[in-house]
Amino acid sequence: MKKSDFFYELPPELIAQTPLDKRDASRLMVINRQTGGVAHKSFSQICDYLKPGDCLVLNNTKVLHARLNGNRSTGGQAELLLLHPHGGDVWETLARPGRKITEGVELSFGDGQLTAKVLEVLENGNRVVRLHYDAPDFYALLREIGTIPLPHYIHEELKNPDRYQTVYSKELGSVAAPTAGLHFTPELLEKIKAMGVEIATLTLHVGVGTFRPVKVENITDHVMHSEHYELPQEAVDKIEKAKSSGGRVIAVGTTASRTLEGVWKQHGKLLACTGSTDIFIYPPYAFGVIDGLITNFHLPESTLIMLVSAFAGREPILAAYKEAVQQQYRFFSFGDAMLIL
Repeated sequence: MKKSDFFYELPPELIAQTPLDKRDASRLMVINRQTGGVAHKSFSQICDYLKPGDCLVLNNTKVLHARLNGNRSTGGQAELLLLHPHGGDVWETLARPGRKITEGVELSFGDGQLTAKVLEVLENGNRVVRLHYDAPDFYALLREIGTIPLPHYIHEELKNPDRYQTVYSKELGSVAAPTAGLHFTPELLEKIKAMGVEIATLTLHVGVGTFRPVKVENITDHVMHSEHYELPQEAVDKIEKAKSSGGRVIAVGTTASRTLEGVWKQHGKLLACTGSTDIFIYPPYAFGVIDGLITNFHLPESTLIMLVSAFAGREPILAAYKEAVQQQYRFFSFGDAMLIL
């Protein structure tokens, strides 16, 4: 298939710049894969589409305050985006301005509370740096001197950084939020549990690659980014219990979907494990685990809209996106949601 097969027209004013005051006040488009029916609801009504015995799978990753603004020892400003650790205090990063941040350059952030020395410039342009700090808690220091990295299409300042975290975020390690989960409130999750719906949690740390565009026209030539995941035994047990009792496994977001399907593809079954996945899901794809998907509205020609199209069909998804535009839905990270069953 071609990249252009997943293009749609989106007026820029429909790209949500700020979150709603109430998480579950967002709109919810419900798509029935069997009938092709489309319904327009509020996210707070999602319980109407869940039933006892179902299993909701959440990604409990937490976004790092990974964007650091400081100065170069050679003079001038510098920005680092921490991507993932290589062990100890060595991290792979994105750096700006790249032409000035070469091997051996030292950087300073937070009035010297954190310094970084560039150890290596990788082929892809990323910088490997060694960090130095005296603070007893590295992540507390990041929260003090760093900022939450927002997607490039969000231009408004985020007044409350916690609104780019899910209410169940726990495991630090992402540079982007699993945004399908941003719609849940603690009260809504409790209501779902009280219905007899199991809630399973896994971890997939979302990398910057989730925002990288597909640059090749033939999508099979696209090289997918790899992301670290942990699938615990408790989650596997809850998923298998739902499957064996006739319940549905509903993934909250493309990240949860990629974790489950990646493990299934690699091992031929679900099992508790830790690793990295670079699974690229696009039509046609036979899903082995998930029966439902909660997701946001994604960028045209992105790997995310390709995954959603694999689950619900390319033509039905593009028709739904066209209807969402006509109905003035809010798009992308802080936008509205879609439930596909």
